[in-house]
Amino acid sequence: MFKKALFAATALMTLAGAAVAEDLKEFRIGILGGENEADRLRNYQCMTEKLPAALGVEKVSLFPAADYDGVVQGLLGGTLDYAELGASAYAKVYLAKPEAVEPVLTTVQTDGSMGYYTIMVARKDSGITKLADMKGKKLGFADPDSASGYLVPLVTLPEATGAPVKEFFGSTGFGGGHENLVLEVLKGNFDAGTTFGSGVGEFKDGYTSGNLRKMVDKGILNMDDLVELWKSPLIPNGPVVVRSSLNADMKQKFKDFMMSMPKNDPACFAAIQGGNFQGFAEVNVDFYKPIIDARKATIGG
Repeated sequence: MFKKALFAATALMTLAGAAVAEDLKEFRIGILGGENEADRLRNYQCMTEKLPAALGVEKVSLFPAADYDGVVQGLLGGTLDYAELGASAYAKVYLAKPEAVEPVLTTVQTDGSMGYYTIMVARKDSGITKLADMKGKKLGFADPDSASGYLVPLVTLPEATGAPVKEFFGSTGFGGGHENLVLEVLKGNFDAGTTFGSGVGEFKDGYTSGNLRKMVDKGILNMDDLVELWKSPLIPNGPVVVRSSLNADMKQKFKDFMMSMPKNDPACFAAIQGGNFQGFAEVNVDFYKPIIDARKATIGG
């Protein structure tokens, strides 16, 4: 499935939507954990400067969460208006409350694909050069709500290794987000770890986008220190989601702003997305059904 899929109140409702639009003075952005807070805030600063005028709100506020679940809970509680989620984090929201958010857009890679990969890495000087070398060793996952950092490896590694994760590896643990996981691998606290990348371009560059590329661009990772052990089947790029209860006019204004960003403000687009992409494409819940089903079957809500 992963390999193929990795793809009578109308007037009152109108009035209610208008009231929401009039009352909304602040647009709230949730930012997933995974790299340090200062970097995340800096990457999204351009949104706070240009989005208020586009939406007609007084301010745009940023809420960087410590981990994926912080944003998930904010979306479920209706205290966030927009976030960019991984596919598994979106599945968690959907399984808990399908009507909480709407997936509206996803990124398109430079080669035209709309997916990315789990990339398992180890220290180059560890002597570990392939997945088979990890038998009995310690594997680090990025975050329990990450598609690439946990769900997809959990589901697809058994086919690659011939055994369930808990039987093939000596032990597993979580690294506290993608960036920190790679740093923990470099420190030797994990023999290897699962992070993510576009799979487009060269591994030596950290690929064209993803966590490895972001770390290289920030100067905190030299790809010569790592070796790639395994790449997952294709995973659907995560969605841009908006709070479902936003009124239709506000949703359209936001969507238009985002769709125009790659052309009108490529620097902001690259900063938010963490690498090089063609732009955005429209999606809906159907695009994520394989991930939703996989999460429901393995992790649950």
